[in-house]
Amino acid sequence: MAADDDGKEPDLTQGVSLQDFGANNMLRGRVGDEAVLLARVGEEFFAIGATCTHYGAPLDTGLVDGEIVRCPWHHARFCLRSGEAIGAPAFDAVSCWEVEREGERVFVRGRAATQSRTISTQAADQPQKIVIVGGGGAGFACAEMLRRRGYAGELTMLSAAAELPCDRPSLSKGFLAGAADRDDVPLYAESFYRERNIDLRLNTQVEAIDTENRQVRDGAGNTWDYDRLVLATGSEPNRPPISGADQEHVFTLRTPTDSERIIERAEQAQNAVVLGSGFIGLEVAASLRKRGLEVHVVTLDSHPLGKVLGEELSDLVRQDHEKQGVIFHTEASLERIDADQVALDNGTELAADLVVLGVGVKPRTELAEQAGLEVDNGVVVDERLQTSVAGIYAAGDIANWPDATTGLRLRVEHWVLAERHGQAVARILLGDEEPFKDVPFFWSGHFDVKIRYMGHVENWDTTEIEGDVAAGDCLVRYQKSGQTLAVAAVGRDVAALEWEAETEART
Repeated sequence: MAADDDGKEPDLTQGVSLQDFGANNMLRGRVGDEAVLLARVGEEFFAIGATCTHYGAPLDTGLVDGEIVRCPWHHARFCLRSGEAIGAPAFDAVSCWEVEREGERVFVRGRAATQSRTISTQAADQPQKIVIVGGGGAGFACAEMLRRRGYAGELTMLSAAAELPCDRPSLSKGFLAGAADRDDVPLYAESFYRERNIDLRLNTQVEAIDTENRQVRDGAGNTWDYDRLVLATGSEPNRPPISGADQEHVFTLRTPTDSERIIERAEQAQNAVVLGSGFIGLEVAASLRKRGLEVHVVTLDSHPLGKVLGEELSDLVRQDHEKQGVIFHTEASLERIDADQVALDNGTELAADLVVLGVGVKPRTELAEQAGLEVDNGVVVDERLQTSVAGIYAAGDIANWPDATTGLRLRVEHWVLAERHGQAVARILLGDEEPFKDVPFFWSGHFDVKIRYMGHVENWDTTEIEGDVAAGDCLVRYQKSGQTLAVAAVGRDVAALEWEAETEART
């Protein structure tokens, strides 16, 4: 029984039978007013909070993989035994409950006592001073995991940003669209860092690394010694040399301040032009359209997102936008930006009192280059994310790492991947010998279409499509030389999780 006769979720304190579990070995019920997920793993049963602590996804619609449950929306991972959030983008644990089996019935009893988290094996030469350069997803996730796993040494984060580490995907999605508040943008409040003794220095631009003396220096001449250094400097938006691109109504999007400035302008604007049809460009277009602006997307591509998703999914995303009134100008670019209009290189002129340049980013590798680290399409790292200089690691957008599932070197600008890189570096610094094996993942939301993408491939030979793309119910496999290197899913969250889990299990 998935629910009581009246349609309500079952009271798990009253017990459920083994036959009530479906093929996914999960059952959602309640204990008092709290939703609880009851999961079966072989002959063991676990009960944890049923809601992902990231964006609130129902975990019972995800996947049980050993003693892990994978979130269906953004692929966070939770340990069923402890409730710990062991894989970003979730960081907060879910609650745990005591479970008892009596014959053919399973009962959830009281809330379990807080269990100690699984602590990484502490290296014999555990570093006493760790410095992280960067305040984005990778830098934050590294610092958070270090403290969560019991690191007690000095921990410093040097961030060039003025703002606290933020939930960057919301800047082009929820916050920009008006569905999230400004207070929701920081990952955690300032007190989070103070309570965990993380020395977070904002507005701090590191300008030099002294690899011989293991020291970093900022532009003001301040220095920090390190035993281990983590470079997580991220990326910066491309700003093409277009006449008029320096005007106050022309924006790029990378920081909360950028998003706030776009919102402020949107409140006075009527016509927006977005240059670029990648994920950021299209998410910005959707968000501005939701705010009631007329939105035009200008792109050199013949198929928006076609280079990433292929023509079939490209057409689905484009139709999703066009149904909501977004207007596309393909195989075109901006020649000039004026105060109230833009001129395209094909002679078209469009009214525009708001312009957003969404034409990709470039990795911030200058610091690594100056320090003499090997740089080739990013900072080159090994399977444990260590650079060519011992004791220095790189994570996130700048890292060029050997992908365990394909054997190829990758540099990928995905939010969840950056956080997973940071978490992996933290575990490695504390003695974990495991190489980085996670499959790259990102999600993208527009209007009705929500895409989950696993793996990475820039050029593929064939695509294999399961389901109906036009109906928004499909799984697309991108294959090269007979090997599936990436998968995109629309409306098939569990299938996406299964491919991800199976792929990681092969490494």
